[in-house]
Amino acid sequence: MYYADPADEGEPSSGYFYGYSIPFLFISILFLSCQEKRKNEIVNQPVVLRDTSRLKQKKPSPVAIKPKKKKKKIYLTFDDGPNKGTKNVLDIVQQEEVPVTFFIVGEHVFASPGQSQVWDSLKMAKNIELCNHSYTHAHNRYNKFYQQPDSVVNDIMRTREELLPETNIVRTPGRNTWRIDSLHFTDIKKSKAAVDSLQQAGFIVFGWDLEWHYDHKTLQVKNTADEMLTQVDSMFSRGKTKVKDNLVILAHDQVYHKSGDSMQLRDFIQKLKKKDDYELALVSSYPGIMKGMIDSVRTAPQ
Repeated sequence: MYYADPADEGEPSSGYFYGYSIPFLFISILFLSCQEKRKNEIVNQPVVLRDTSRLKQKKPSPVAIKPKKKKKKIYLTFDDGPNKGTKNVLDIVQQEEVPVTFFIVGEHVFASPGQSQVWDSLKMAKNIELCNHSYTHAHNRYNKFYQQPDSVVNDIMRTREELLPETNIVRTPGRNTWRIDSLHFTDIKKSKAAVDSLQQAGFIVFGWDLEWHYDHKTLQVKNTADEMLTQVDSMFSRGKTKVKDNLVILAHDQVYHKSGDSMQLRDFIQKLKKKDDYELALVSSYPGIMKGMIDSVRTAPQ
């Protein structure tokens, strides 16, 4: 008869339950706890989005800066004022806000109360320049006038002393002559000695490239505004100016006493302003003028 060993009576071995099962269970619980903690950390971690703006947006190409176009300069000048047309010219250029230069005849300032008032208006006006055009205008007897160089110098010196002490820029009456730095030109050679004397006396002699012609009997302009613009374009394109890209226009303000001629002047100025290739300027900004003014101070007789 078989008798069971009391050791086999159903009590489990202490080595299996306590030696193996408990450590395994502990490790499993610990592992699961760590996994849950890691999961919570991932869930609660702030989301950092990648900046893709630089990837999506292309860097703008550098914009090419167009060089500023150099404009051709036009010097609009008016001779023989103050006279009946001077006030109209002054009104037009002030309203159009353009720079112009008036070459003044000394005798005309004192010829009448009206002309004296116009002279006062010229002195007070902005954006204009006043230069010397002699005192007597040679009494319109040019050949005799230029035969005596000293008399020419004294005549022009009188206007400077009495009216225009601040400028040495002059225009000879009845003659297109130039004495600016290295620019020398005399239209009628018999006048050369007198013009040279002006330069030696410290004056800068300023001529012109294009004249707005008029009828000397009726004092009416011979060219319309459009015709003058065509001539301006032609002279620049053919290189017919004394200095490249610089054009001096001679006009006479007594011509613009009548409304019709005044309209042509205004039309001419307005159309010039619309052209991108041109700009109006004062004669003091003409090439060589500033150097000539400095040299004239050095060479003028004391």
